[in-house]
Amino acid sequence: MKNIFFFDAMLTPKIITAVYWLCLLGILVGGIGAMFYGEFFRGLFGIILGGVFTRVCFEMIIIAFKNNEYLRKIAEKP
Repeated sequence: MKNIFFFDAMLTPKIITAVYWLCLLGILVGGIGAMFYGEFFRGLFGIILGGVFTRVCFEMIIIAFKNNEYLRKIAEKP
């Protein structure tokens, strides 16, 4: 708990993982919904491109947090 209150540990990467899975679930439901309403290829295309785009966006966010972690390790070296 001390790590969270004094910002020694980052809470946001854990939250981002949950948000990522919720986004993927939304993309999947939306794509399947589009497939059932007569736009099969648009729904399939949306699932594939939406999944890839979401992954890339969330990876960019995680990279920022990893950079912070690596810089902290470098700064702590004697």
